[in-house]
Amino acid sequence: MTPVSSPSPHGQLSLRTVQVLGGGNAGSSAHVRSLTSGLVARGVRVTVCAPAEADRAYDFTGAGAEHVHIPRSSDPGSVAALRAACTDADLVHAHGLHASFRAVLALSGRQTPLVVTWHDRAYAEGARAHFVRLLERRVVKAASVVLGSTSVLVDRARRTGARDARLAAVALPGSRGTVEREDPDRLRAKVRAELGATGRPLLMAVGALERHRGYETLLDATHAWCRLDPVPLVVVAGEGPLRAVLQSRIEEEGLPVRLIGRREDIGELLAAADLALLPSRWEARSVLAQEAFHARVPLVATAVGGIPELVGDAAELVPYGESKALADAVVRLLGDLERRELLVERGVRQAATWPTEDETVAQVLSVYDELTQPRTLL
Repeated sequence: MTPVSSPSPHGQLSLRTVQVLGGGNAGSSAHVRSLTSGLVARGVRVTVCAPAEADRAYDFTGAGAEHVHIPRSSDPGSVAALRAACTDADLVHAHGLHASFRAVLALSGRQTPLVVTWHDRAYAEGARAHFVRLLERRVVKAASVVLGSTSVLVDRARRTGARDARLAAVALPGSRGTVEREDPDRLRAKVRAELGATGRPLLMAVGALERHRGYETLLDATHAWCRLDPVPLVVVAGEGPLRAVLQSRIEEEGLPVRLIGRREDIGELLAAADLALLPSRWEARSVLAQEAFHARVPLVATAVGGIPELVGDAAELVPYGESKALADAVVRLLGDLERRELLVERGVRQAATWPTEDETVAQVLSVYDELTQPRTLL
């Protein structure tokens, strides 16, 4: 039997929205999946335009959306395919800079409202940084509303020329991996044994192996931990272009670090750790920071981007690029159980202030309603 769409509580029957993803990092893809589920439950028709591999990974169709395969931005046919998919849409919502730029091109000449969510800042250096700024300017000037996941991103959108930029409620969807399948203590011991961290502290970092993630500073810091007894093990879950460089340093310098590649059990890995590390040059609303708090693991992070706003006083914050500050913070925490327990307690309280998935959907729906409802002329 074909399901009957229910009226949206925000005013329109069968409002049709198109959600646009580019390559889709884990945070934005999980957000679109969560948003799709909430919108469909409220009677909104959702089309998700994203590469086929994104639908396989995040199951947008399983959340009730129509999925339209849109090639990655390097494919010259992507804009034409997106333009066709947006025909008759009441509103288009693009996530990330490159997806947003393609949406701007696809909607050229149409009056369809465009909402853009900036989950993070597009990272670039040199000549490419200038190109990124041009893309940002084009996008924010064309968007009806720009939603930023942190105040820093909202301020950046306003400086770039956005006519309407707002702080977005972006909830953390279900954790990557789960620790409920078996006894937590048994699972923790099993994970630590698998990683080679039995009888020694386990420090976890998660994220793509890219230069702005700060992993070279992390490797510098491990030299200070080598004098501890037992020596902590640093495990990095992620893949990327710096893998060969980092692995070479680890081997040449004899560093207690393991690169374990991309993993689907991040929740289990974090729950087994003594500390979570986030040494990035830039972060917006860090998924790792949120998952660490939910896993009740103390966090050491750089005081950059949206991190201070996100974590409050519930993490040890250090300057970016200063390996000594990072090393000292870790050594202090490993030797201070009381401080670690205090950070965990604060993390639980801080996480309780973050938006829920329902609150995220409600805010987005209110923006959609504002942009699509007819206005009565007085």
